[in-house]
Amino acid sequence: MTDVLGEPFVAETIELPDDAEGPVTATLVHHPSPDVRRQAVLYVHGFCDYFFQRGLAEFFVGLGYDFYALDLRKYGRSLLPHQTPNFCTDVAEYDAELAEAWSRITERDGHTDVVVVAHSTGGLITSLWLDERRRAGYPPPKAMVLNSPWLDLQGSVFVRTVGTQAIDRIGARRPYQMIPHKVAGVYAESIHAEHRGEWEFDVAWKPIESFPVRAGWLRAIRRAHRRLHRGVDSGAPVLVLASRRTAFTTVWTEDVSAADIVLDVEQIARWSHRLGPYVTVARVDGALHDVFLSAEPVRTEAYGLTERWLAAHS
Repeated sequence: MTDVLGEPFVAETIELPDDAEGPVTATLVHHPSPDVRRQAVLYVHGFCDYFFQRGLAEFFVGLGYDFYALDLRKYGRSLLPHQTPNFCTDVAEYDAELAEAWSRITERDGHTDVVVVAHSTGGLITSLWLDERRRAGYPPPKAMVLNSPWLDLQGSVFVRTVGTQAIDRIGARRPYQMIPHKVAGVYAESIHAEHRGEWEFDVAWKPIESFPVRAGWLRAIRRAHRRLHRGVDSGAPVLVLASRRTAFTTVWTEDVSAADIVLDVEQIARWSHRLGPYVTVARVDGALHDVFLSAEPVRTEAYGLTERWLAAHS
């Protein structure tokens, strides 16, 4: 059926096994290419996010890719009234919808060359999933493009060690307990058209001040970080895009529209080498956390980098 973004986007529901909260679905969004080709993109969003980036789809369609985007369970189009938004206790829970989306793209729709594109937490989730697929003997994607992947927890050494141990214990016993964190909303304001940005998105699915962070979810993320730090390999070359600098702030400054205020870009650069044997890191001056939502000259540079890299590596 026609997607909420309107034509030519279409959406289909992926029915999944029930979990502890009840029925579960995911949603596969498709922007077809006018050319019938073998190549496709599978895009996966980050935390407190869903697919709304028309320009990203149009960019890849312009390169001749069929474009697909997956709203994971409990995110965006897939969020059901009885569910805790964006919640999981193990990132491997997403393997089911990733595998089903992959099957529909390749076996049903006939695409043999698939590029995985993922943002932030999506970069962590897909990297681990593809590593498991490779170990199981499945064919790899053609390439991966990771947009500011979340590869470590930002903050002090104490937060990343002793704090993580505490989260591990709390998350196991009380997974739905909310973790206090201050979200001022300036990042979402920097991209939303009704505030200071250019983009339209549904604030019921992507709230300005985010969804609560729960202990079980953060425990799952930290366990995923530890797995990634030991090293993974999708079997494909990887392009990592990130801003040139981080500027953490909870109030509006000029940095908000010209830096990553969500993740530590030095951590992204530090851990990118654990994503596989063939990794290219591109630092884009003036980029936001979602590099492809940056100001027009910056995202144009990022698109150009991506196009040239794909031409050389896929």
